[in-house]
Amino acid sequence: MITIEKTNTTEQLVSEFQRVKNSLKGFSALREKAIEQFKQLGIPTKKNEEWKNSDASVLFKNEFKIQNSKFKVEKKDIEKFLIPNLNASTVVLVNGVFSEELSTPSPSGRDGVGLFSKGIIVSSFAKALDENSEIFFTRFSKYADFDRAAFIALNTAFVSDGVFISVPDNTIIETPIHIINIISSDFPLTKDDKTGFLIQPRFLFVIGKNSEIKIVESFNTLNVEAQFIYNSVTEMSVGENSKTQYYQVQNQNLFPSEISGLSLISSVNVHQQKKSHFDTNTITLNGNWIRNNLTIVSDAEHCETHLNGLFITHGTQHIDNHTLVDHRKPNCQSNQIYKAILNEKSSGVFNGKIFVRRDAQKTNAYQSNKNILLSDDATINTKPQLEIYADDVKCSHGSSTGQLNEDAMFYLRSRGLSEDSARNLLLFAFAGDVIEKIKIESLKIYLEEEVRKKLEK
Repeated sequence: MITIEKTNTTEQLVSEFQRVKNSLKGFSALREKAIEQFKQLGIPTKKNEEWKNSDASVLFKNEFKIQNSKFKVEKKDIEKFLIPNLNASTVVLVNGVFSEELSTPSPSGRDGVGLFSKGIIVSSFAKALDENSEIFFTRFSKYADFDRAAFIALNTAFVSDGVFISVPDNTIIETPIHIINIISSDFPLTKDDKTGFLIQPRFLFVIGKNSEIKIVESFNTLNVEAQFIYNSVTEMSVGENSKTQYYQVQNQNLFPSEISGLSLISSVNVHQQKKSHFDTNTITLNGNWIRNNLTIVSDAEHCETHLNGLFITHGTQHIDNHTLVDHRKPNCQSNQIYKAILNEKSSGVFNGKIFVRRDAQKTNAYQSNKNILLSDDATINTKPQLEIYADDVKCSHGSSTGQLNEDAMFYLRSRGLSEDSARNLLLFAFAGDVIEKIKIESLKIYLEEEVRKKLEK
């Protein structure tokens, strides 16, 4: 357990890497390059254009520890983290460390069936390193570029565990894979103890040709008092003519009445090949400070991409969604719909960019961001962007921010609804556009209920 002082955080992290680098397995040259780049970039502050509304240095204002120990979780404890009726295979991480004991390769829980019987690899990052998987070594750090991303560089330098999933060609997985991130401390903390913990898991998903997969990732904190910095990096290759659904549920639902101490930096990097489909939904209902970086590269013709997001905030929560869809080849389409409901003194950011390169003719790209402010103290910073270098394209973007429609409220009140009921009905209808995009029925029902609970509070 290493304690990092709150001063000179970048230098302290670089120094810590030099101390432990010989104990880190694999990619030694890449790790050295990554930590050098992190040293040059430093922890992003408001001086960085991409972080001007989300100063990451505030996450390190107190002392924090690099958490290496495994928090004790028993098999029976996993039930509280399951999504009702999802019928999924489960992959469990405890403080960023893959737990084979707690994971279940098939919904029935029987060994030798489900995922493994289809030739799919589901393993820890550490095990993939030991087994010298050719797929793993040729794809790791290929899609997550750390040249201009400090937290990807930091993760690449320090990473020791996470999840590796490889799906062979011509493989359809009917049931979802549920990745459960359990985040907790084995230290007896009090509300006065502001010690933080830095956890850095890595995910690499390689989806073969003509294959289909559904991945649901959830985050659960057990110590509401503890402060966690969860720096997660995901790389995903979607093969030719494959379909991938990827859902992030940022709810920490064990403490629905309190804001958890989780500060999440999620960097998801997706590379699409010819005729591939990628759908992603990011639903954020809890968490102290969250930054979602989502980068999609359409690197072949006839790719289809759908990005949807919803966050509902209160208190002093801060949620930031940064998206980039990079159209590199012709005849591709992308759609983005992001919505936010902000209350009290919470704040939000949406920064979405559609990038169309010179060769990406016949691109069809759409982006929409809509926000509702329920308080005079709530704030939203939104910046939809188009950067187009091709001339035969159809691209549009738009953003709107406002309050609840007074005429609609009056109409519902005149029909006998209370003010709270009318308000919640309108807000749920507003959020429903995003929830309806979810294709897994049980997940959609679960999130509808969670959204209702959040709005009622």
